[in-house]
Amino acid sequence: AKFYGVEFKLPSTFPIASQAPARAFYWLNRVDPKQAKALAAALYRAYFIDDLNISDPDHTVAVCAKLGLNADVVRAAINDSGIKALLKAEVDKAIARGAFGSPYIVIDDEAFWGADRLEQIDKWLAVGGWKY
Repeated sequence: AKFYGVEFKLPSTFPIASQAPARAFYWLNRVDPKQAKALAAALYRAYFIDDLNISDPDHTVAVCAKLGLNADVVRAAINDSGIKALLKAEVDKAIARGAFGSPYIVIDDEAFWGADRLEQIDKWLAVGGWKY
């Protein structure tokens, strides 16, 4: 975090179950992808800076409400069977690709795992992949 200039504080509860924030993200991504990115940043901040346990659906809903989202709508989305199925499908796809941590980024079937690989991603994108 210091290397990249990102604020970070290890939360008092770590790790956590991430279903509530992930479901809120996937629901919002269907509705407004741009705002979903803002939500991801807000959830990060709430957990890794403000030490808010976002595994609690009420805390996730509170973060969403601060962005102007309707709390009742978000709560319904978190509990929606279609959103639950979407999250499960996304997790299953990630596991099938070999993901085991975050960040785990796949570009052109090449996997990059960990923040220390971000420079490799930049190079991959600049040169069009590794030439064997």
